[in-house]
Amino acid sequence: MKSSMRGSIALLAAVPFMMVLGNSMLFPVFPRMQAALSLSGLQTSLVVTAFSVPAGLLIPLAGYLSDRYGRKPVMAPALVIFGIGALVAGFSVSFLGSLAYTGLLVGRIIQGTGAAGMAQLAMALTADIFQSNERAQVLGWLEAANGLGKVISPISGAAVGLILWLLPFYIFAALSIPLGIAIWLWVSEPKVKRPQVPFPTYFNGIKDVFAKKGVALSVLLLSGAVVMFILFGTLFYLSEVLEKRYGMAEFTSGFILALPVAALAATSLLTGSHLKKRPSVAKTAIVAGLVVVAAVMVVNAFFTDRWVLFSAIFFMGIGGGFVLPTLTLLITSSAALKERGMVTSLYGGVRFFGVALGPPSFGWLMRLGNMPLFWAAAGVIGLTIALNIFLMDPASMVKGPSEKQQRERYVIAFRPPRPRPTS
Repeated sequence: MKSSMRGSIALLAAVPFMMVLGNSMLFPVFPRMQAALSLSGLQTSLVVTAFSVPAGLLIPLAGYLSDRYGRKPVMAPALVIFGIGALVAGFSVSFLGSLAYTGLLVGRIIQGTGAAGMAQLAMALTADIFQSNERAQVLGWLEAANGLGKVISPISGAAVGLILWLLPFYIFAALSIPLGIAIWLWVSEPKVKRPQVPFPTYFNGIKDVFAKKGVALSVLLLSGAVVMFILFGTLFYLSEVLEKRYGMAEFTSGFILALPVAALAATSLLTGSHLKKRPSVAKTAIVAGLVVVAAVMVVNAFFTDRWVLFSAIFFMGIGGGFVLPTLTLLITSSAALKERGMVTSLYGGVRFFGVALGPPSFGWLMRLGNMPLFWAAAGVIGLTIALNIFLMDPASMVKGPSEKQQRERYVIAFRPPRPRPTS
């Protein structure tokens, strides 16, 4: 790998790092948010949902625009919009009084709109820049950056929450807006002639991808949604019980919330490096990771001891670290260059819907007790494991022309015809 690419890799890795702050940094301050704004548990969980639903809905559109106009022209403005939404949320809580919660949700919706064009396009641009084995390694770094953001965000959220619980919103803006400008100025995007086609015509290409690889691709997309559903549902569960059930201080809770995501970040990095050498183990990595997560849910159903809980959620992160970078590699490799932005964005969209559904679902099931909550979660994962075992063929996801052939065809297909010589 060229040393000149390290700066671009760092900026691209900062995008998923930045995006994950948008939710994870808030979990430690949820108890203070509830008290300050007189919110119920459901209202608090909607702060996550208001961010994640618009992101999930708009990610496919961002993918289409990135395939038509380029990754950078979509990703850089998206980071700025993300920061503007954070400012709206912060200012609403600071100055709107009785309308603070409404303004907070509006700001979160704007943030989610910006998030639609962030991490998934960073993955797509990485897949455009790097080929073959290097791609698996660099995508593993991006997934690790995503996990590292999850590690740092609850700890930093708890730390800044001791000063002012709404300070994270201003931090989002202070980081994301300069990052968008830096990516626009310093990240080089591969120069290819991009298709200028209407959305319905473009969408037919996506339908072709699903026609050829639809079953396996659908299973992979579902797996990504389920892992995020379980992870963020568990984080919401912890934010509710650590203080109320175990009497832990806010800053200590931040470290506990960082346990599963720290394990996820470290395992993602190792998994990406291993897949670079042995891509044939992709299916084994996905199934093994899901089995570990399911086992954690079963353990949590039977035990409420704090040390058992903390150990279990650490292993949940390890399981997720097997699954997520493997899914990223297979999904980004499943489509040709011209459809990659859309397919990758669909993956990001379903992950966001998993994030959106996790907190309110876990919050509702918590009222029924630990046993129904965690057995239901284990059942969802068990179904996902079965689908991966019987329906997912990783070899079918990466068959097709080489990257070099795809790039040549991509340029030739959209090169304007040469004028005929006049006699």
